[in-house]
Amino acid sequence: MVPKETSHMSDPEVQIERDGPLAVVTLNDPATRNALSSPVIKALVGFLECANRDPALGCIVITGAGDAFSSGGNVRDMQDGDDPMFHGPPFDMMEGYRNAIQKIPLAFAKLDVPTIAAVNGAAVGAGCDLACMCDIRLAAPQAQFAESYLRVGLVPGDGGAWYLPRVIGMPRALEMSLTCDLIGAEQAERWGLVSRIVPEDNLLSESLKVARKIASFPPLSARLNRRLIRNAAEMSLQSCLELSASYQAIVQHTSDHREAINALLQKRPPLFLGR
Repeated sequence: MVPKETSHMSDPEVQIERDGPLAVVTLNDPATRNALSSPVIKALVGFLECANRDPALGCIVITGAGDAFSSGGNVRDMQDGDDPMFHGPPFDMMEGYRNAIQKIPLAFAKLDVPTIAAVNGAAVGAGCDLACMCDIRLAAPQAQFAESYLRVGLVPGDGGAWYLPRVIGMPRALEMSLTCDLIGAEQAERWGLVSRIVPEDNLLSESLKVARKIASFPPLSARLNRRLIRNAAEMSLQSCLELSASYQAIVQHTSDHREAINALLQKRPPLFLGR
């Protein structure tokens, strides 16, 4: 559980709790196994787009209510209703994706705050992709992952085709996508889809423990470390070195860098101010 000294942002289907420098985002629609409906997408994207502007935010943990992380798209919405992602002429449906679920990977791409997915159960389709968008994934023993788009005759329209091969490699990403097989927690750990398996009762507390450790370091340096490693995957070595030098010049002029050096030399805990 999140400690009592938290602040809350109420939303019917996405609950956001602050615990000092940490934010816990809970997909809170267990009746649909936390499907990524339009209200969920809007609330999640809204939070992620604001996160960079909060200098006190050190790490974000994303999890699901009930027995699932997220079931991805709601199959009932695909059959009934007026969601523009699933209904209307092809061009309107394409715009529906651009204006809804595709905003999630774009928000993650702009995000500098480190993220952890606490995968408490099934992460299927877009739910699996959402977990892959996070920097670190911890899983409960009952967690399962699947790229299940072919089961409903679809392709991953949310950026999963970009993220999954970068997390587990092209052959395994193709195996998951073309077979739609469920991957259990142990296999997910072997494949590098999750960092480690944590007992169900300890999943959130362990995720928060990792988040607190991340948040204990200078926040600007942590954010730039995250961005550098993310960007390096798409850059040449020379470009990466140039960006590294630029970021290093920035952080070496921060008071937190000076405080870190002084604390090490004086053998005392550092007190970082985020600047």
